[in-house]
Amino acid sequence: MLVRGVNYAYPVPKIPDGCDPNSIVLTFPVANEHASLRVDRFIQLRIPRLSRTRAKKIVQKCAYTEDGRKLRASQRVKAGEIVLLVRAPMNEPETPRYFRVLHQDDHVIAIDKPSGLPMHPTATYHRNTLTRLLELEYGEKAVQFAHRLDRETSGIVLCGKTRAAEIAMKRLFETRQVQKTYLAIVRGEMREREGEIDAPLGEDPNGPHVRMVVRPDGLHALTRFEVLERARGYSMVRLFPKTGRQHQLRVHLAELGHPIVGDKLYGPEGAAPFLENIETGWTRDLSRRTGHPRHALHAASIEIEHPSGGRILRVDSELPWDLEVLWQQGAESLEMGPSVTAETLLRSPEVEDPTFVVAPPLLGAATLATTNEDVVLD
Repeated sequence: MLVRGVNYAYPVPKIPDGCDPNSIVLTFPVANEHASLRVDRFIQLRIPRLSRTRAKKIVQKCAYTEDGRKLRASQRVKAGEIVLLVRAPMNEPETPRYFRVLHQDDHVIAIDKPSGLPMHPTATYHRNTLTRLLELEYGEKAVQFAHRLDRETSGIVLCGKTRAAEIAMKRLFETRQVQKTYLAIVRGEMREREGEIDAPLGEDPNGPHVRMVVRPDGLHALTRFEVLERARGYSMVRLFPKTGRQHQLRVHLAELGHPIVGDKLYGPEGAAPFLENIETGWTRDLSRRTGHPRHALHAASIEIEHPSGGRILRVDSELPWDLEVLWQQGAESLEMGPSVTAETLLRSPEVEDPTFVVAPPLLGAATLATTNEDVVLD
């Protein structure tokens, strides 16, 4: 049985009578500010982008108290209690099951996350997550994220080894005192050498719930960029996000007319590849149309004040192998199909390097993910 708390792990509760003993249990502690809310409203608040109707159905199907009593959607939650969502065991989509340690001291661990590995448990992933791999390596509560990356984005993730370090770094991210640099391979050979993209972002009213668009009533979003190289119909771009909006870099580059290669939501076809992937799974035709099995975006460096104070911590991550291959192939990946396949992205590195942490395979995993965006459950 796998149990995850929302923010932290909690003692393993008893599986309610009548539920599969191998069920996946999600725990939702009730904070003071949520006391007296209906259970369905509470779950809606705790799970991003969940509709009230969907929240009610989830509660009716699988919500329990800690002592195993079934909850009704109309019941009121109390501060300090824990709401359980009990899900039947499932075959999770396969993901990479490794990460690399780029830096480690008494306060901070800097992880190099591979593309395809979700950070948190979601509606689709529970054991195939960076959260779970870190727990297996360091123990529960030992490491907590200071920020996050999309599942398909590779690169640096900073984690606190203490509660104080986690809080200190999160505050720096929230107040935009962290210098972040990304690398992206985009369609077309950009004319500009450098520039800024100042375009507000908001949810797409006509697209999938995860899709963002430039809109005048959106949130302020600013990105600086430098073109490093142009070759074979693509451009290699260095990006400096000055704000941290959802999908900011992907939307801003698409707005310039140079979407990131492999992007299923913001490429020339809009959200069509994303929706088709959900319906049919990943196909050779989708691979050719998008140019790469994942969006070609990599979190390459971070500079942050060390939580112990008195110095700046800089962490760098090299461009991953699949993006090196894509860059060498160029726009032929759109004509002939990419050299990199979704299957090869799942493989663990075959290197004898103590900085790589490789977890054992997860028995019973499905073959490939069918969507690149998921509803986060914590």
